[in-house]
Amino acid sequence: MLHKDLRQPIYNIYGFVRLADEIVDTFHHLDKSSMLADFKKETYAAIERGLSLNPILHSFQLTVNRFNIDHKLIEAFFRSMEFDLSKKNYDEAGYKEYIYGSAEVVGLMCLYVFCDGNKGQYLHLEPTARSLGAAFQKVNFLRDIKADYNGLSRVYFPGCDFSNFTEADKQRIEADIQRDFDHAYTGIQELPLKARFGVYVAYKYYLSLFKKIRRTEPEEILDSRIRIPNYHKALIVLRAGVKNQLRLI
Repeated sequence: MLHKDLRQPIYNIYGFVRLADEIVDTFHHLDKSSMLADFKKETYAAIERGLSLNPILHSFQLTVNRFNIDHKLIEAFFRSMEFDLSKKNYDEAGYKEYIYGSAEVVGLMCLYVFCDGNKGQYLHLEPTARSLGAAFQKVNFLRDIKADYNGLSRVYFPGCDFSNFTEADKQRIEADIQRDFDHAYTGIQELPLKARFGVYVAYKYYLSLFKKIRRTEPEEILDSRIRIPNYHKALIVLRAGVKNQLRLI
């Protein structure tokens, strides 16, 4: 859904963060801490050298170096991935730090690509890009409670006891997510045209998923993974396309 000029750099970022996420979530029979440390070391070496024999890291460094992506974003991302190796519960400060490093900075890396060197535009859109990343991640947390809690013993939401997850707990989380979505939309409307439609489609998809979660009882969320059917995804794209053609985004 993005302009063709943006697709490869965004693929490169996604491949990088996807692989790091797989290291901390999947390879349980291996020393994940050592693997992540090696991956982090190889990442910075690739960026400094401008080359890597690992095709994912080579692609990522091309994007980092071309768009001058701040290395502090990469460091924050690795910090959150390190949390996933051992941290099981979060207080409010840890929750915010985790979301920043695991999601908000990924949106900011993409924003570097979207703004293509326009620092003023990047700084203007930075707060809303962070809100969009936070909204996406918090929706993921709600959607994936069963896998995170039962499979990985993780509880990201501070103050929540999933053995007694109440409607009040759910509504408190949902109100916070809605604020993130509302703030994020104001920034989507100001994105460069090459990025706006693709980001808007992602926004509408996650908003639809969020609305479905809001209609779902707490006990059902704990027992299943909420999904958007394919036909509904197609409708989201169709409606977004119409709004885009009419310049209503």
